[in-house]
Amino acid sequence: MISTSKLRVAGLSIILAWGWKRAALALVAGALSALAMAPFNVWPVLFVTFPVAVWLIDGAAAGKWRGVPAAAMSGFWFGLGYFVPGLYWIGNAFLVDASTFAWLMPFAVLGLPAYLALFTAAGFALARLLWTRDASRVLALAISLTATEWLRGHLLTGFPWNTFGYALSEPLALAQTASLIGLWGMTFLAVAIFASPAALIDGSSRGRKPWIAPVAALALLAAMGVYGTVRLSLQPTVFTKVKLRIMQPNLQQDAKFNYAAKAEVMQKYLTLSDRASGPQSTGVSDAKILIWPESAFPFFLTREADAMAQIADLLPKGTVLITGSVRAPDGPPGARVTRAYNSIYIIDHDGSVLSVYDKLHLVPFGEYLPFQDWMEKLGFVQLTKVQGGFIAGTRRRTLEIPDAPRALPLICYEAIFPGSLAARDDRPGWIVNLTNDGWFGISTGPYQHLQQARLRAVEEGLPVVRAANTGISAVIDSSGRIVARLGLGIEGVLDASLPSALPPTVYAQLRDVPIAVIVAVALLLVIRRRVVRRAA
Repeated sequence: MISTSKLRVAGLSIILAWGWKRAALALVAGALSALAMAPFNVWPVLFVTFPVAVWLIDGAAAGKWRGVPAAAMSGFWFGLGYFVPGLYWIGNAFLVDASTFAWLMPFAVLGLPAYLALFTAAGFALARLLWTRDASRVLALAISLTATEWLRGHLLTGFPWNTFGYALSEPLALAQTASLIGLWGMTFLAVAIFASPAALIDGSSRGRKPWIAPVAALALLAAMGVYGTVRLSLQPTVFTKVKLRIMQPNLQQDAKFNYAAKAEVMQKYLTLSDRASGPQSTGVSDAKILIWPESAFPFFLTREADAMAQIADLLPKGTVLITGSVRAPDGPPGARVTRAYNSIYIIDHDGSVLSVYDKLHLVPFGEYLPFQDWMEKLGFVQLTKVQGGFIAGTRRRTLEIPDAPRALPLICYEAIFPGSLAARDDRPGWIVNLTNDGWFGISTGPYQHLQQARLRAVEEGLPVVRAANTGISAVIDSSGRIVARLGLGIEGVLDASLPSALPPTVYAQLRDVPIAVIVAVALLLVIRRRVVRRAA
């Protein structure tokens, strides 16, 4: 164990660092912080890296304008260090069609993290404006980073990937607190808990007790663990009578977007979907619901009569298919299609379409371009190469499924946005998340995506069923337990029963009200400390 005196020396050296040393310290601390995310989940590293953030903001006081610019620069380098290793896998998407997009890969791998790091910079700057000279400055950092992480999740369509609160989603007992305060509340707790050791260098003069903050943080972490353990023990997995079969084809991206591969793709889907999964299995007839992944076909499904007929032949009576597909907008027969929806179909055993959902939250640069017409005139195209970009859906709603609970459809990264549910009077019985993580190859990206989808289950008290082209497909119960899964890069089928939903959680009923109250109270405490110290 490191002694308090050695910790104080280390903290003071960070506080006094300037120039490139400050930038390097922030960059390394941010990079190490990425280890807290899936698939590593080494969240204790944040007990080291977040105190470094506090001490960098302490040292910013030596700069101009109350140290706000210096704090912002430290935040930028911390954020850049965090997001580059955390999001490096985005570069794989630019290699799917390397001849067209490979030259853009460095801009994506560095450009997106640099943009996201601006939010971390803003968090450090805001914290500096609220800064105190005692342990309450840890709360100032938690308030500020929670606010800027919330902005990151909402501004310019939002991208809350690897929000700091996900560090507390493993082990699962810790994640149960999300049922009370959601992702943004978990973010506040993560920053406050992991930054608390910074107070140990404050000394014990003038009545200070620097050990109180870290001890309180450890007590809070233990309380979260106890609460989660009790909640999990009181809410064992309960299954409905609905049998699921998830088909994970593990198709390469060039096949998924190549019309010439139509027959090959369909044959693989049909054969794999009807594969026996064990000695007692009779194939797809075992399932009430068969699920295929996002954008499953290199064609408009409902415009290919032979494909629809093959699906009808595959499905026994009483079984429905939930599948992703691009969908042509309504128009006169034979009209040229220039744009499309990224959709989910529910198809009955007779080949009739029971319901359709069009993706609401499209991926910038992947499914559309900002200022689409202007950028296309300059020669730019989005990764999916759909001229004019995909069309966004108009509303989020649950889908009716015969003899099964209503399902909330989420396509791809729609699952990373907390609270993305239908109206409160339209509560679903489960969430179905179709995705194509094949864009990201064998990387950390699919593991992170699964982690975030799992926290949605905890927040809402709803089971989540994921069908991913290359993995990771999974069935997750309403408390976040993964009851069945298919690993990354594996071809196969996953059979499981649909878990039951829990009653609406506190978060499902109140949304962000609890964390708003927590942040407001913490802000009042920080302001009071500033006023008291000035008066003294």
